[in-house]
Amino acid sequence: GSLFIGHESAEVFGDYAAGLNHTLPTSGSARFTGGLSVRMFLKTVTTLRSVSGSKGAIASATAAGHLGDAEGLAAHAYAARLRLNSKEAPHA
Repeated sequence: GSLFIGHESAEVFGDYAAGLNHTLPTSGSARFTGGLSVRMFLKTVTTLRSVSGSKGAIASATAAGHLGDAEGLAAHAYAARLRLNSKEAPHA
């Protein structure tokens, strides 16, 4: 649902003009989601931008290399280490 706070916050504004929606979830889904919203019809896309040579990129590549080794995923470890040294992929 939606909260309409204050005397001037008429429900009709939420219904027709302000973009709110007080349609409630059904079948127990109220345990993990709120009312219907335009966000329910949007796709979430996650992104990553890494800057070569930055502290974060070096730490991520080092950690990913170790995790790739530990999981037996040699290509993952190799790909991570390529980001540390573009000429070769050293094996730690």
